[in-house]
Amino acid sequence: MKPKLDESKPIFLQIKEQLEDSIITGAVNPGERVPSTNEFASYYKINPATAAKGINELVDECILYKRRGVGMFVTDDAKQLLIDKRKQSFYKNYVLPLKSEAKKLHISQSELEKMVERLDEE
Repeated sequence: MKPKLDESKPIFLQIKEQLEDSIITGAVNPGERVPSTNEFASYYKINPATAAKGINELVDECILYKRRGVGMFVTDDAKQLLIDKRKQSFYKNYVLPLKSEAKKLHISQSELEKMVERLDEE
């Protein structure tokens, strides 16, 4: 988990993204318990309702599930669901604008591919 929260976006989204990143990287695996809303609240000195909002969004997205009296746990499909979601977001937020800008600059598909390959070398 990231030790600090910042002002760049809502706290509940930062909590949600931290959990997502932990699942994608394998720091938290399917079936493992994640920190509770109270643990997040205590650690970050925030309102438990704020932490709950981020966690509940992950429950709504079938990334986490609740075991009454025990806590929140990572679903078996969580990692793949998150990777698929992030790929779609990556395409929408990075690839489409890249292709649009390349088109404006008359950069061909092969030129664009060469540019991307060149980045791997830097």
